[in-house]
Amino acid sequence: MKIYVAGKITGLARQAVLDKFGKAGETLAKQGHEVFVPCVLPDYPDVSHDDYLHVCFAMIDICDAVYFLDDWTASQGAIQELKYAAKKGKAILWEDKNEKEVAAF
Repeated sequence: MKIYVAGKITGLARQAVLDKFGKAGETLAKQGHEVFVPCVLPDYPDVSHDDYLHVCFAMIDICDAVYFLDDWTASQGAIQELKYAAKKGKAILWEDKNEKEVAAF
């Protein structure tokens, strides 16, 4: 299965982002999945958050599921990704197995 990983990126140190997305990606890859992570995108100063989100949506389009890291609710981008993935009928997976999709989404 192709899985996109969503979570907080903005405002965090680059290495912290790479570590947490890398750990999730490694876990999913060991389970046999192909993993897509937004933190591999270069950080261009003239590219807006909305532009990056557009690219993330394109990655979600080709994936079967979206895996939400525990900190997803602290990210406006991840919240938008949840709405988008749900609208597109993608499977929603949670790092926290007790997480429930928020009814408003």
